[in-house]
Amino acid sequence: MSTLAIYLMASRGLPGLVEAAVEAGADLVEVGFPHSDPLADGPVIRRAGERALAEGMGPAACLEALSRARRRVEVPLVPMTYSAVLEAYGWDRFAAEALEAGASSLIVADLPSDAMPELRRVHLVAPTTPTTRIRLASGRTDGWLYLVSVAGTTGPRGEAPPLLPDLIRRARAVTALPLLAGFGIASPAHAAAAARLADGVVVGSRAVEAVEEGGPEGLRDLVAALRAALDSADSGRGVSVGSQP
Repeated sequence: MSTLAIYLMASRGLPGLVEAAVEAGADLVEVGFPHSDPLADGPVIRRAGERALAEGMGPAACLEALSRARRRVEVPLVPMTYSAVLEAYGWDRFAAEALEAGASSLIVADLPSDAMPELRRVHLVAPTTPTTRIRLASGRTDGWLYLVSVAGTTGPRGEAPPLLPDLIRRARAVTALPLLAGFGIASPAHAAAAARLADGVVVGSRAVEAVEEGGPEGLRDLVAALRAALDSADSGRGVSVGSQP
């Protein structure tokens, strides 16, 4: 079964949103820990991050929300943030407290694959990543490889990412790990097209929009539609990723 990962920004209401996403078919939830200068994020997630910061969602509050979400679901929960946030909080302290809170791994969007190899995390590669770097990232990543399917920031696009097929081809040549495609996956049709090539998808900005527009029920409707599209397109190559620590 193709893996469906949903990105949600940390908030006081995170536990209920995570529960809604999982009940509707999400296999993994990324939890955004907000940063004041999120270089990889487009306008939708930037706005969500600004709201979270205004709500007081610093790292400690995000970890507390993650812990409450963990009590409700069993799927992998993966914090996603930036190196400046962890530098300020303390790398070792964050890694220990995230594990205690129930995090299954970690994503640091702006940390190169050759930096801090001792830090357990999921690595990202993009269409501009040389194949030698994809090989390096796949050798160090935690369980699966995150394919950034566009050359740019997060956010909905009008078409399925055109650079994704070549990125998947190059990644498949150097690793047998599950490949999940994110950035620019904005609709059930996009998800189905990506899942025919990759082992699953990550949907971020559209999920955040669904929360903005309809709260937990809006999110539930979107995730259910994505799940149905993936199941319909499933080629049988999908692999479940992640596990509880």
